[in-house]
Amino acid sequence: MRGSDLGELFTLAALWGASFLLMRMGAADFGPVALAAVRVMGASLVLLPLLQMRGQMGALRRHWRPALLVGISNSALPFLCFSYAALSITAGTSSIFNAATPLFGAVIAWWWLKDQLSAARIAGLAIGMAGVLWLAWTNTNQPAAFKPGGSGWAVVACIAATLLYGLSANFTKRYMSGVPPLAVATGSQVGASLFLFVPAILWWPEVHPSATAWLTAVVLAVACTGLAYVLFFRLIAHVGPTNAVAVTFLIPAFAVLWGWLFLGEAMTLVMLLGSGVIVLGTMLATGLLAPRGAR
Repeated sequence: MRGSDLGELFTLAALWGASFLLMRMGAADFGPVALAAVRVMGASLVLLPLLQMRGQMGALRRHWRPALLVGISNSALPFLCFSYAALSITAGTSSIFNAATPLFGAVIAWWWLKDQLSAARIAGLAIGMAGVLWLAWTNTNQPAAFKPGGSGWAVVACIAATLLYGLSANFTKRYMSGVPPLAVATGSQVGASLFLFVPAILWWPEVHPSATAWLTAVVLAVACTGLAYVLFFRLIAHVGPTNAVAVTFLIPAFAVLWGWLFLGEAMTLVMLLGSGVIVLGTMLATGLLAPRGAR
């Protein structure tokens, strides 16, 4: 990578890490459904003009059906899950579960797309999944974990979100290969907006969200979603998807940093070890870290 590519990689990690902080700050005022809806609608308003400027609206019209499904599985439902989790667990914990997304993607690719798994990748899957289960157990092994407001359902929501991300990545590879990436990103946000429009009306908060909550929602939509997607696809074009996916490993560090700076959240030893195990397993499972003889 060039220096500018590394700069964009760290900027993207900082933006996506901040998304967990902003969900934590806005979920209580908006509620998970309304916050997720505001996020995808705001991102749509950012991406649609860019798509029009690049003359790619035709690609979106031709592929609107799979784009709608990607929007539901890759934005609407995962954003809803993480917004729900933000009500009861820290931004850092949510982001560590998010780092396991490539693990689920690799398992689904093996099961659905018949991708071959080497011994090293299988070992990576086992290590990474063990880290996920360990971190999940430490957050649910308490009497009140699955009571209203407990951390148990928040952990389930995070794992469901990462599973949906993995499913959506493989669906996109299978049915949207060759579609301009910006059209995929824009179509997914528009599709997610359509999916969440009615639920957001039904679950709109009775008490009007504060100005601070609105500010966090706008930044979440414009910077951490709309502009972050543009930056992500720029990275893919410049350094390739394998290098671009390295952003996954940097997100928890920024999420923990922002949570500590703005909300006073602490990084526990369990979180640190769990994150290390998940990242090690993910790097092995995705082939970013391979034995010398297998390179």
